[in-house]
Amino acid sequence: MKLTATHKVSRKAGMTLLELTVVILVLLSLISILFIGARAWKKGSDRAASILQIRNVQQAVRSYANMNGVNPGATVGTLETDVFGPGKFIENKPTGVGKHPAGGTYQFTIAAPTIVPDIGDLYMETTGGDTPEEFNPKAGSHDDW
Repeated sequence: MKLTATHKVSRKAGMTLLELTVVILVLLSLISILFIGARAWKKGSDRAASILQIRNVQQAVRSYANMNGVNPGATVGTLETDVFGPGKFIENKPTGVGKHPAGGTYQFTIAAPTIVPDIGDLYMETTGGDTPEEFNPKAGSHDDW
């Protein structure tokens, strides 16, 4: 006669609710890390696109001045129309809604866009958007343009 009862305990295959919850939490954590990284990548690419646009405008104005023998600081009444437009240095002027990658706008840095900027001065800058100070090249940081 046996004094202890021996029953076979059979476990069914599958996951418990606790294991399933842990798996879901780990997946949600990984997805949130992915979104944070994607947001940082987007911000960096927006900044690069904005700086490239400003750089292209700067090069276009400088090229126009060099090709036409115009000195920095000189006033050219048709500078804006000679630089921007179909078949010109830059096809579309980067001003107005939807042109800035981070929701800001581009504007001329001088009161009259007919003045050729001095070397080292920007012809156009960006305002508004997420963080405008990050989208503008600082004075003196564009020597390699």
